[in-house]
Amino acid sequence: MSSQEIEVLVVGAGQAGVAMSAHLTERGIPHLVLERGRIAERWRSGRWDSLVANGPAWHDRFPGLEFDDVDQDGFAPKERVADYFVAYAAMTNAPIRSGVEVLSVRRNAGAPGFRVETTDGSYTARHVVAATGPFQKPVIPTVIPSEAGVEQLHSSDYRNPDQLPAGGVLVVGAGSSGVQIADELRRAGRQVHLSVGPHDRPPRRYRGRDNVWWLGVLGKWEAAAPAAGAEHVTIAVSGARGGRTVDFRELAESGITLVGRTQDYADGVLRFGGDLAANIHAGDANYLSVLDEADAYIERNGLDLPEEPEARILGPDPACVTDPVTELDLAAAGITSIVWATGFGVDYGWLQVDALDAAGRPVHQRGVSAERGVYFLGLPWQSRRGSSFIWGVWHDAGYIADQIQIQRTYLSYENAAVAAEGAAV
Repeated sequence: MSSQEIEVLVVGAGQAGVAMSAHLTERGIPHLVLERGRIAERWRSGRWDSLVANGPAWHDRFPGLEFDDVDQDGFAPKERVADYFVAYAAMTNAPIRSGVEVLSVRRNAGAPGFRVETTDGSYTARHVVAATGPFQKPVIPTVIPSEAGVEQLHSSDYRNPDQLPAGGVLVVGAGSSGVQIADELRRAGRQVHLSVGPHDRPPRRYRGRDNVWWLGVLGKWEAAAPAAGAEHVTIAVSGARGGRTVDFRELAESGITLVGRTQDYADGVLRFGGDLAANIHAGDANYLSVLDEADAYIERNGLDLPEEPEARILGPDPACVTDPVTELDLAAAGITSIVWATGFGVDYGWLQVDALDAAGRPVHQRGVSAERGVYFLGLPWQSRRGSSFIWGVWHDAGYIADQIQIQRTYLSYENAAVAAEGAAV
């Protein structure tokens, strides 16, 4: 099969790929987007049924298209988010080919660009953008052996409570996914344990403004790098049930048993760290620090926003925090399922160029890789805190498109010089 030539090949048609295509189109740069599933496939089939966006509709979108059927302060359901990207791709005439998986990308020998092998044949591309995002390979810690007699699945494979066998559930991970899944299971009548590690827990809303607004006016979205030691801090924030501040005391009061960080397993017994109270209190400190910064901003700028003293009332620690469970016999506790809300790793096995470190992670500066002509998009902290969020990936895509355009300018000089030499002959 002959190779098809394209100037820029974008791998992935999620939020990153759709944004990348829009920016390339605006600059008149020929390109093609390949997607192994459907547009925004992860939103459709890689999330649980009741998931909603973690940011309000006025914020979590691209320029030029609003969620016309979602309240602007509301949180769009996952299928609606996927439909939004389909609509945006149609509005921008994005050249997307769905159902095509990229198998390998290799640099051409003795020629510019890359050879890209796919399930739809081969392509030759001058530039390649890896827009596959940060949620590629589910991470499940090897703590509990498969023969332990409990159902184990990653949060990306969880869909709803009816999917799990009857009995209690342990949810490991207290970020957005773990908290929402634990709460849903408890509301479905399940006995739930929630393993809580270190985390930040910002207010969902404070003094009439959403968390994303505070992140904006306080300059936190634009932070270029996380604080030392905070590269992988879990963020507990939720848009579920209209958007509520995550409150672990409230979750415990509702019937969820909080435990510390999951450590090890032996002879049917799972052991947890003695860090539960410290993790809860550190999360409280993070929460209160945001309120402090917000109050200072309001006073400094003379804003007329309603005071909210009740937001600072935390209440007493629940019994499961003051007298924590450090060991749990899974069978005796009736736990039949474990949901691992433990995040994702990257999988760039198809990208066979010098753009990755020894652990397979991208080596890049703001998405421009160590391999000239290869770019990354949608990575956490790619250029700022907001990089892996919907609005943030839009701005990063613009930067990558600019870098490609700069390279095209240099190459056009080279091509003009070659043409001039030919004319002189």
